[in-house]
Amino acid sequence: MQTGITNSLGYFSNPVPGKSVLGKDDFLKLMLMQMKNQDPLNPMESTEFAAQLAQFSSLEQLLNLNDQMKTSIDANFYLTQSINNTLAATFIGKEAKLSTSNFQFNGQETQSIGYRLDSRATNVTIKIYNEEGTLVRTIENAPANGGDNKLSWDFTDNNGNTVPYGKYRFEVEAVDADDKPINAVKYVLGKIGGVRFTEFGTKLLINGTEFNLSDILEIYEPSNGGN
Repeated sequence: MQTGITNSLGYFSNPVPGKSVLGKDDFLKLMLMQMKNQDPLNPMESTEFAAQLAQFSSLEQLLNLNDQMKTSIDANFYLTQSINNTLAATFIGKEAKLSTSNFQFNGQETQSIGYRLDSRATNVTIKIYNEEGTLVRTIENAPANGGDNKLSWDFTDNNGNTVPYGKYRFEVEAVDADDKPINAVKYVLGKIGGVRFTEFGTKLLINGTEFNLSDILEIYEPSNGGN
């Protein structure tokens, strides 16, 4: 069975090997081939030839527009990346509020953790887990105000022993007077110690852990005695 491409006038042409989509060069070759092989007794009508020229012109314009859009998108990406890199360097030494409940112990004295409650709670419990998911510390009677709350963990477990270096995360359990759960938005706080430029974008170093710029909720001047 014959395979290939039949154009609008019925002329058959084999497709270009390895290509499933016709480009503008293929389109032009097909049009020239059908002119060359047209029946002298029934030549191509001028209106149909003009229509095919219009199709070719439209195809070329669309391809050119696509190339221009790709060039513009690439230029905008590199410009945005350059601006991010320049701004990121000015963040060193400032405090950051990060949209995550994960952090890493690398020898620092404390870790500030925070949470925003939808309303005032009657009881708030903070539970801290290690990388394996084992509960290492439970903090009862944590701050329970509606809005932002924060506290510091000294990296000791429930027995008072310093935990090993590694990754940790915390959970917040807050309830109201009727013992109904209250939603808590969690975040961690830390001082920006450096900036790293990688192929995946700009990374901020906080206590030895890399964070994306998109993880940042807020950046502010450090307070006296903060992390």
